[in-house]
Parts: sequence; C-alpha cells; structure tokens
Amino acid sequence: MAKDSSSSSSVSGHRGLHTTSMRRSSIAAKATFKVAWDYYRNFPDLPDEGDENTSPEERQRILKARSAVHLRAAEVVKQALMKNGGIYIKLGQHLSAMQYVLPAEWCLTMQALQDKNTASSVEEVDLVIQKDLGQSISELFSEFDPEPIGVASLAQVHRAVLRSDGQEVAVKVQHPMVRTYSDIDIATVSVMLEFVHSVFPQFQFMWLGTEMRESLPRELDFRTDKSNAEQVEWNFSTHANIPLTVPRMLQATERVLVMEFVRGQRCDDLDYLRKHEISPASVSREIGRVFAEMIFVDGFLHCDPHPGNLFVRPRDPAETTHGYNFDLVLLDHGLYRRLPSRFRYEYAEMWRALMRGDKERIVYWSRKLSGTDLYNLFSTILTGQTWETIESKSLTAATGPAQLDFSSMRAKQPDLLRQITEVLASVPPVLRLVLKTNDLLRMIDQKLFADQPPSVQQHAQMLSWLRTSHYCLVAIRDARASDISHSQSRRGVVQTSTRITRLLANWFSFWLHDSALSIYSAMLYLSMASTRLAFLWARIFGF
Repeated sequence: MAKDSSSSSSVSGHRGLHTTSMRRSSIAAKATFKVAWDYYRNFPDLPDEGDENTSPEERQRILKARSAVHLRAAEVVKQALMKNGGIYIKLGQHLSAMQYVLPAEWCLTMQALQDKNTASSVEEVDLVIQKDLGQSISELFSEFDPEPIGVASLAQVHRAVLRSDGQEVAVKVQHPMVRTYSDIDIATVSVMLEFVHSVFPQFQFMWLGTEMRESLPRELDFRTDKSNAEQVEWNFSTHANIPLTVPRMLQATERVLVMEFVRGQRCDDLDYLRKHEISPASVSREIGRVFAEMIFVDGFLHCDPHPGNLFVRPRDPAETTHGYNFDLVLLDHGLYRRLPSRFRYEYAEMWRALMRGDKERIVYWSRKLSGTDLYNLFSTILTGQTWETIESKSLTAATGPAQLDFSSMRAKQPDLLRQITEVLASVPPVLRLVLKTNDLLRMIDQKLFADQPPSVQQHAQMLSWLRTSHYCLVAIRDARASDISHSQSRRGVVQTSTRITRLLANWFSFWLHDSALSIYSAMLYLSMASTRLAFLWARIFGF
C-alpha cells in the first residue's frame, strides 16, 4: 500500500508540474500572439523624414499611433512576465536595459520589473536549505530574518547569524521552482522569438534565447557565484587604491550561498550619498575604474552591474588603504564572462579609433569586432553618442556631445531597427554582454549626475572617455608586448637586443600617450571642481 501511495503521489506531482508548465507556456504564447496581431493590424509605416507627401501633422499622427501600439504591447508582455515570474522577470529586466534597440515605451515599461519579484515564503526557504545543507534554519542559525532584504528573479537574500560562531551573514536562497521550470521556460521563449521572427523578418532577436540557454545554468548554480567572487577578489587584491569590496564567500551549494554580511545602500541612492557626504562623482569614477580593469586588463567581467548589485558602504578614509570615504560592494556573481586577450586588444583598438575620430580605423576595427559593415551604427551603440560627434573628433573635446536619443533616431530612420538587430545578430555573444554592461553603467552614471548642472555632467563624461583611453593604452601596450616577446623563436644576442629595443619603444610610446592623457585629465578635474563650486555658490545665494 505504501508503494502504491508513493507512486500515486509521484504521478500526481508530475501531472501538476506538467499542468503548470503548460499554463506558463500558454500565458507566454497568448501574450506573443496578442502583441504580434496588434503590430500587424495597427502599427503604421513611418515615411522617411524627407518625404514630401507627408505633412508634419500627418507624421506626428503616425508617430503617436506607433507609440500607442508600443505602449499596449509592452504592457501586455509585462503582465505576462509578471504572471510567470522567475526567468521571465529576468528576461524583462534584460529588455529594460536595451535602450539602443527597443522603443522608449518598452524600456520604461520593463523598468518596473526591477522591483516586481515575488518572494518565496520562509517555509519554502527552509525546505531548500534543509535539502541542500542538510540542516534546518533553526539548526544552522541563531537568528534568521524571515523578511528578505532583497528579492531577485532567481533568488532572495536573508540576513542571519551563524549558530556556530555568531558571525552575521547573508544567505542567498534560490526560489524553489525556478530550476524546475527553467528548461521549458527557455524553450518557450526561444519558440516565441522564432514565431515573431517568422511574422516580422526584421525582428532578429533569436540570440536572446541562445543567451539565456547559455547563461542560466551558470546563474542557477550558486557554486559558480562563489568561485567567480573569489576570482574577482583575487584579481583586485593588488589594487589597494581601488575601493572595491567583495563579500567573503563562506559556503555554497547549487541553491544556497552563505556569505559575509556587508551593510550599504544602492550606489545610485543620492540621498544616502549626501547623508554620508560621499561624492557621486567619485562613486562614478571608481565604478568606471573597476569595470575598465575587468574589461581591458583582467578579462574577467561582471556582466550584470545594475544598481542593486553595486552597493556603497561608508568608510573612515583613515582606516582604508585607498583613501576614500566609501567602499564599492560588488554583489551577485552569477553572470561573468572571460574576455580573450585578442578580443580585449581589438576592443581597445576600436575605442582608441573612436576617441580619435579616425574613420579608417573605425571601419577596420568595427568590421573585425562586429562582423558587419555598419560601422557608424556600431559606433553609436558602443559609445552612446551620435556618429556626427564621433566623426568630428568630439568625444573628448571641451564642447562635449549630447546624449544619444535612439527614439528620435528611430523616428527619423524607419529602417534603423532592422540595422540594429542586424548588428546585434552578427556580433559575438561576448561582445553583446559587454555592450549590455556598458549600457547598465551608463544608466548608473545618468542617475549619479541627475541633479548636477550640464557642465558638470559634460566634464564627467569627458573624464570617463579619458579613463577609457588610459585603459585602452594599457591593453594595447600589453598585447603588443606579448606579441614582441613571442615573435622571435631564436634566442641569439641580436634577436634578444632587437626584442628588448622593441619592448622599450612600446613602453615609451605608452608612457608618452598616457602622460598626455594624465595632464589633460588633471586640467579637467580642476575645471570640474571650479564649475561645481560655482554651482553650489549660486544655489546657496540664490543666483
């Protein structure tokens, strides 16, 4: 009887999982069909801006109608993602960062999903902990806050105190059903993307499904979190002047991660920064340094740097080696990518060409990196600036470029979406993640400087370009040094002296260019400080 009862329970469980999987798939399918039909029936074509047969009034009417369809479609998809939760929420969060691809209506609608994750109950959390660690919450911890301090699409985090030694820890626990439905959810997303592509051939986002299929298994294994965190901590262990902190990892299984508890607040919380007299400009600068080191030097990149994964912790400068009054706390180490040395070199050369506005080199390195001839569009996606700004050598000019508005570009160029999807479909997967990382970092910068005058924002942007230039020079120097060191197989006196001469010339070239950058940066720092002082003076005295 017991065996029959167990078999019956197992069959019932499988039926329940099958039913739930079908329900989740049907929700996704229904939303996809509804959106596709709305676009097919109600989305008007937009004539070119110079079309003489279209009046300005008619053009505005068309733009308004297109915006209404975008809003309806985005809301339908958002509701479906919220109903399914888990991986679907993560997909929506990814879409919210694709400002260079999706209309503003989509990005703004999807941003609401950043804080729409549903928490698992403490009973469900206890079952996961018992299964993975072999002990219950009460056996492992003397304190365990039932309310999570953070809830994400795949997991949630609780503050606790270890019963063994009294250490305060953060416990990251995976939502119990995420892994169960992950395969069917990824397959459903892939099928829906293929369907949309069959209806709208210009829609080439099938790589989203491929990217999820590759990334999610790593993110769903918290042992990967632990090893990635330990690797990045080791990478920065020699950089005492960079205020980066990675919480110490104590124990990890596939679904449970126990780590050091670090207090702090989101890096874009301006009220918190002001309260602790922390400079947003300094926070921005150090975030930029951290990720430049990852991209150009270490080749080990955290690919999800949204503000919820970057905290700021106040510090006493006298107690630190870096001299700042804060630490940057880097969280959530599930999504990393290794950047091959050749990729880092080509990426650095591309950025160097962009800084110089060297069209010939931009065309060459753009084709090497992206695999397309759309060098001007690839350049705008990479920098977030217009091609006119890049070509006129204005990225680091004192006049400073305005931020690129992709929505306006799409209104003027109806074929832009097809071109963007062509670029993204062509680039290597690792480059897509680098582009996503760049976009997230730009969004953080926009928030950090939101209450600053345009001149301060302009100077901060220029300093960011100069910092990137420095790391490009480092990457190019190291790549050339490696090539020189391995270029001569014979070890005679002549060959050795030639190699040493070339290495010295390589280092001297780096020093020369980097010194010029340092002088220019110092001048900009002084200019930005005086501008900020004038701005504060005006606010105090009401000028």
